[in-house]
Amino acid sequence: MPDAMLHPEIETLAAQDVRTMQERLWSEQWRYVRATSAFYRARFDRRLPAELDLDALPQLPFTDKEELRQSQEQYHPFGDYIACGEDQVVRLHRTSGTTGRPLQLANSRRDVATIARIGGRAMFAAGARPGDRVVHCLNYCLWTGGVTDHLMLEAAGACVVPFGVGNAERLLETVADLRITAISCTPSYPALLEKILRSAKRRPRDLGLSLGLFGGEPGLDNPEFRQNLEATWGMRARNANYGMSEVLSNFASQCERTNDLHFHGADALFAELVDPTGNRLPIGDGSTGELVCTHLAKECQPLVRYRTRDLVTVTGTSPCACGRTSWRFRVSGRTDDMFNVRGVNVFPTAVQNGVLSRPDLCSGQFRILLQGPGPYDRIELEAEVAHGLDPAEWAGAARALEAAVRHHAGAAARVSLLPPDSLPRTHGKTTWILRK
Repeated sequence: MPDAMLHPEIETLAAQDVRTMQERLWSEQWRYVRATSAFYRARFDRRLPAELDLDALPQLPFTDKEELRQSQEQYHPFGDYIACGEDQVVRLHRTSGTTGRPLQLANSRRDVATIARIGGRAMFAAGARPGDRVVHCLNYCLWTGGVTDHLMLEAAGACVVPFGVGNAERLLETVADLRITAISCTPSYPALLEKILRSAKRRPRDLGLSLGLFGGEPGLDNPEFRQNLEATWGMRARNANYGMSEVLSNFASQCERTNDLHFHGADALFAELVDPTGNRLPIGDGSTGELVCTHLAKECQPLVRYRTRDLVTVTGTSPCACGRTSWRFRVSGRTDDMFNVRGVNVFPTAVQNGVLSRPDLCSGQFRILLQGPGPYDRIELEAEVAHGLDPAEWAGAARALEAAVRHHAGAAARVSLLPPDSLPRTHGKTTWILRK
């Protein structure tokens, strides 16, 4: 079914052919990194051989984000892990800085093309097609979400309307006026639009959108949240955009045949899973570990064994019903967001799954309140009640939400309910944790 794929020559490769391609790319990349990256030259044992295959990668140390920050502080602005001349940098971005000081991200012309190619592959798999008119509602700023994701949508063949964030009333007018067929945004953004539509006594599904391309936040793995979003808007909701801006802005998305994420980046990234001790795990059905990425084709800021801090579970390695042969996975949470409740490690995504499992009681908006460094006695959170819920039912709703969170997160919870629309809706990534 090549017409259902943007790059069938890559997306249908057998596992052994993928590995052969990756070994060839890595051989070139390894020589390049050793020759041009001062950061890695200083870290690698010079006794390592000039040739190193991918099975031998565990001989090399991990790279983490804090090391990159330190490198950029010492060698501002790009760090000494830049591996090309600054005259080859054609675009500069910054990370969002949600987990620390932002990084400066440098990309060459070849890097930009690689990011657009693989991101376009992911968007196409999620449903973006030539003939679609996609309104892109991420911020056009130093963060990669605006310009970079725009170019991915164009690479998929779609017509992109670069709206950005803010002025939501004008956005709704634009969707109707230009007969927009799809929206690209974070999963939490439709809640902001729903609030405006409610005040105007309009229904989201009347806008005529047929496809939602979402990324930047978790949520769509939860079936209740996805079903409620699709029922409210009358559109297919696709997890279209998983990646890290310092690695590759988008290298995974779902297709029409699964809610899991396809790994689309095999011709630019080598992926490993590691356990908490750092030992490599097989990428096989059911394996769970931290995702570690190594660039196979990167000029400006190549990374070797980069710890993403995302915990993922492999959900499939055999060919998908869509025809793609890439392995599939789900993201369980982040090691740097985890907190401990009476000996139980809790991830905010697990709390979110509990909240989203009861759309009859809660709008889906919540905040986890953490007092002090922990560990904690229970999960304390505030959550908005669902629109139309009788105040007489709030006490029972809070208890039911506590049970749902306990079921999904594995720890006791105390829920304080708030009126509808009392928590802020964001244009970018939603923050779920408030630390005091």
